[in-house]
Amino acid sequence: MSSVPLTLKEAELGQDSITEVLAIAAHRDDVEQTCGGTLLRMKSIGVRTAILDLTQGEAGTRGSAQDRAAEAAAAARILGVEWREALDIPDGRVENTWENRLKVVGVLRHIRPRVVILPYWTGRHPDHYTSSALGYEACFLSGLAKIDTGTQPHRPFKIVYASLYADVRPSFVVDITSFIEDRHRALMAYQSQYASQDAGRGLFVPEEEIRERTFAEARHYGLLGGVRYAEPFVQKEIGLIDDLTLLPVQSL
Repeated sequence: MSSVPLTLKEAELGQDSITEVLAIAAHRDDVEQTCGGTLLRMKSIGVRTAILDLTQGEAGTRGSAQDRAAEAAAAARILGVEWREALDIPDGRVENTWENRLKVVGVLRHIRPRVVILPYWTGRHPDHYTSSALGYEACFLSGLAKIDTGTQPHRPFKIVYASLYADVRPSFVVDITSFIEDRHRALMAYQSQYASQDAGRGLFVPEEEIRERTFAEARHYGLLGGVRYAEPFVQKEIGLIDDLTLLPVQSL
């Protein structure tokens, strides 16, 4: 695994520490695209956040694994996450195997998050939808005491799915209006991916269009939630409300 030194280094976290929100994604820059604003919002209210990238980006059309590592560290500092690490699962070959599930279990038991953000379970890239199933099953296995990884069992309380690129109605959206600029800065930290260049010219959005497109998507979901900019999520569970008078988002 390739560690990124951030606010809290791995040795400082220890087995008993808790990071409340852990975002898991296939590639370095996936989190920035789908839930970077949400991580910024959580940080702003004192919630500790972390990112686990399953691959190191060695198979990407643009840049190298080394480029992506440096860019991921820069983006993580903008997002204010406490911890970020990349596993050694092959890029382009994320598979939901027992070995890979145990790798994720090791991180879950180390980070001990209450909430895990996973990619939505369908999509164009096989690594993305496979990461969703892999992450879910690892969250379940992490709570089984008889699976010995040398650390205490831990099962997250909540799993939500970042659904920005899925054609589905979100269960809820998170207001990222105050964080939209830093969200964009975190994404653009990946200059090897998004700066104008010949490699992958027909596959990647031109650099001059990235801001317009990403802001437009966030604006769309913001309108659904009655705010300016937002990020969408899906949860599989039914929501529970104690007080109808406190429900947000005006109906009429």
